[in-house]
Amino acid sequence: TCSFSRSPKGFPKLKNDTFLRAARGEETEHTPVWCMRQAGRYLPEFRETRAAQDFFATCRSPKLCCELTLQPLRRFPLDAAIIFSDILVVPQALGMEVVMVPGKGPTFTEPLKEVEDLLKLRQKVDVTAELGYVFQAITLTRHSLEGRVPLIGFSGAPWTLMSYMIEGGGSSTMAKAKSWLYRHPEASHQLLRLLADVITDYLVGQVAAGAQALQLFESHAGHLGPEQFQDFALPYIRDIAQAVKSKLKEEALPLVPMIIFAKDAHYALRDLAHAGYEVVGLDWTIRPQEARAQTGKDVTLQGNLDPCALYAPKEKIGELVKKMLEAFGTQRYIANLGHGLYPDMNPEHVGAFVEAVHAHSRHINKH
Repeated sequence: TCSFSRSPKGFPKLKNDTFLRAARGEETEHTPVWCMRQAGRYLPEFRETRAAQDFFATCRSPKLCCELTLQPLRRFPLDAAIIFSDILVVPQALGMEVVMVPGKGPTFTEPLKEVEDLLKLRQKVDVTAELGYVFQAITLTRHSLEGRVPLIGFSGAPWTLMSYMIEGGGSSTMAKAKSWLYRHPEASHQLLRLLADVITDYLVGQVAAGAQALQLFESHAGHLGPEQFQDFALPYIRDIAQAVKSKLKEEALPLVPMIIFAKDAHYALRDLAHAGYEVVGLDWTIRPQEARAQTGKDVTLQGNLDPCALYAPKEKIGELVKKMLEAFGTQRYIANLGHGLYPDMNPEHVGAFVEAVHAHSRHINKH
């Protein structure tokens, strides 16, 4: 259970900082590992906890978020926890209504259709008023982790959030959102700037609440070509890293490592490596050696086992992990999947993945 100790000393001392050391490029005894969507529907206990609740009501309950964040750590020796939440809480903070429709996913009741619709959005967002429930969840979880592993906070990146706000949900082409980039470039930049400002405050608030690392999800990068990415995604990804860091300094908050995960943006790896993030996350379509060659020696890489590899028999998962570790090298590296876990995955196979990373990386480091 998630207990909240109001000890004046603040948070419990961190016992396993392997993930943070790898993120900062320091040497580690083993390669740290965590999984995107590790708190998720593949766990029966997750489905039980979530069963009675509306999805976004769960996101708004610090107690439930804490419980869901801790569930995978009770099962697996993961090296990091990531707060249970959703990237679409940011559009909600801007005044948009999002509901989770069973079988369909997140759905905006009134997506942005015309440029004039931007006027309906809150132009100044008080993140503590609108997203304080996430901050409470982070603080509660940080205490409840008792220093076992670091806690990661996160946000969606501007383009990814913009695409949801215009499409009104998932889309295979993002044609509505992309048409804005071509037809209304100025309004698009106006929206992206608004999002970047809110995201910056949101991430800084997460650190103030106790997050020890931050990940920015540009999940829809793959819908953009190199030029559009340069114009409409990268500048905001850069700005967020810079603005978060300068605000953390101003507010005398810890300078936590930041991870950028831009799915399917192979064409931008070089730029992402110089965008101000300590860690670049990779999807499974990129060869580790090529990623290393393009990103250089000054960033840590995170990824990138194909999530579907977890459908393989356990021995096979071990072989794939060994190959992945040999390709990336065990240092300046955080093992993860190339995207999130799927709901029908066998928890035992997730366990096999985590254990294989620890066992093989220790072995490689010794020899």
